[in-house]
Amino acid sequence: MIVIAAGWITLLLIAGGVALDRFLTDSVSDNFDDQMQYVLTAMIASAEIDPVGEVRLNRPLGDQRFLEPNSGLYYQISGEGFEDFPSRSLWDDPLKPRTDVPSDKPRFRNAIKGANEPVRIVERAIILPDSDTKWVFMVAQSTDGLDLQIRQLRTVLFTSFGALAIGLIVLAALQTLYGLWPLRDVRREIAAMRSGQKHRIDENSLPDEVMPMVTELNALLDHNEKQAEEARRHAGNLAHALKTPLTVIMNSATAQAPDLSETVIREATTMRRQVDHHLARARAVGRRGHSHSRAEVWQSLESVERAVGRLYRHVRLDMAGNKELAVRVERQDLDEMLGNLIENAAKYGGGSVFVTVEDAGEMVLILIEDDGHGIPESERARIFDRGVRLDTSKPGTGLGMAIVRDVAEIYNGMIELDESEDMGGLLVRLSLPKAS
Repeated sequence: MIVIAAGWITLLLIAGGVALDRFLTDSVSDNFDDQMQYVLTAMIASAEIDPVGEVRLNRPLGDQRFLEPNSGLYYQISGEGFEDFPSRSLWDDPLKPRTDVPSDKPRFRNAIKGANEPVRIVERAIILPDSDTKWVFMVAQSTDGLDLQIRQLRTVLFTSFGALAIGLIVLAALQTLYGLWPLRDVRREIAAMRSGQKHRIDENSLPDEVMPMVTELNALLDHNEKQAEEARRHAGNLAHALKTPLTVIMNSATAQAPDLSETVIREATTMRRQVDHHLARARAVGRRGHSHSRAEVWQSLESVERAVGRLYRHVRLDMAGNKELAVRVERQDLDEMLGNLIENAAKYGGGSVFVTVEDAGEMVLILIEDDGHGIPESERARIFDRGVRLDTSKPGTGLGMAIVRDVAEIYNGMIELDESEDMGGLLVRLSLPKAS
């Protein structure tokens, strides 16, 4: 930031200095030319022709330098066939007129007088009354004074702009350091949290400018702690769920029970269901924090429809609703939820499943209906318990609905069960946050 500010300040001051230098130099030069042109006009106004036909001035010019030899200010009147009429300051070094001098307006040019004296000349050709001669009036002035004035002007300009640049750069550096100083406090707070002295950044000791960052950082810490707590709870739940089957297996093996193989298979199946359930929750929790989570509902439904269609060829699956809706859920989790719900509808229904996708404001509502026997209202809450199966005549683990509920809640969604008025079976309402 300091380097960028210094570069920008330097660039602007250089551009401004060049523009100001050009303006002031042009102003001084124009003023120099205006003074010379004023003298030329006064000289032309006082010029006349004497009885012998030569030009003369009827009154002397007011500047005393015209009388001092090599004073730096000169004039000369030249006419073809006549001797030059110079100022005394020219002494024995006359000016050299040109033949192409305009008569309609003065012309300025630079020249060298004598050996090495640079001069600025203004000249004009005039035909005076009572004369047919074209007289060239010339006023010359040394440019040493003009160059010295421009050098002094540029010295002052360079010095002042240099001091201004240094002052502005120092001010920008101080402003940057002062403005970013609170970040050092944030760094110390984070170091204190890493060392275990604090659990959160103290928001009361920091300025308002960094408060949004501190608030988001504390929120991130809360989120991470919540995820860690959920991971610990899931690990504990899994350990508790596996403890009983392992105890049964160990007791059977110790007692050398005759049905040991059947016991191992049964309890291993139970443990696998528990592991699958907790792995599904862990995956959903791990993907929940991704801000780019997004899944197209209709694409997921079509994918599930193809998979369920291969397993239950006798079931007719129809879909309707808004095909453009998307939810803030990872595609794998959405496929798992819809797959469990639609597979249940195909497995326990009477052969027809109808899925509807609706826009419900900030949520997307997915309705799944079947024409089966439904679930009694008294049993609808119990169906979400792990391992609960109301119909044991068909294969299953009893974890499908529990997985759907847990994953939906992880994404701030919800699931409800009701009776389908149109088809007579079960109606499942799955609400998930809508993605923009």
